[in-house]
Amino acid sequence: MAVKIRLMRVGKKKQPTYRVVVADARSPRDGRFIESIGQYAPREEPSLVKIDNERALHWLRNGAQPTEEAAKLLEISGAWAAYTEATGRAPAAKPKAKTPKAKPAAAAPAPAAEVPAAEEVPAAEEVPAAGEVPAAEVAGAEEAAES
Repeated sequence: MAVKIRLMRVGKKKQPTYRVVVADARSPRDGRFIESIGQYAPREEPSLVKIDNERALHWLRNGAQPTEEAAKLLEISGAWAAYTEATGRAPAAKPKAKTPKAKPAAAAPAPAAEVPAAEEVPAAEEVPAAGEVPAAEVAGAEEAAES
């Protein structure tokens, strides 16, 4: 079972507060969770961040992966620093900021295929669509109408 440390939204409409929870990765955002380990209120001044560092360390040691937002809150509370000190290394599982992947530049431009010049390409004859009258016939009809 993949376990995540993530935020669960609570509060009224347009007034969000969040619980920091440990949940199965397959459960919905506001659905079932294993344990609530803290809270986050971004609308307060200054923002309220309360996390039970002891329980957060327990779950991190047992393999819970924090989401990007939860990792920031764990850093603020000090749980992340305690985890890196306890393990003696920076974990490879720390979420990274999502950045668009850049396409690798080509080392050498590919040779252009032989394309005939515009003058060499024979022009396709214009075929009128069904129900349309060719322009030559329209011009001939206008001249006949004038005389």
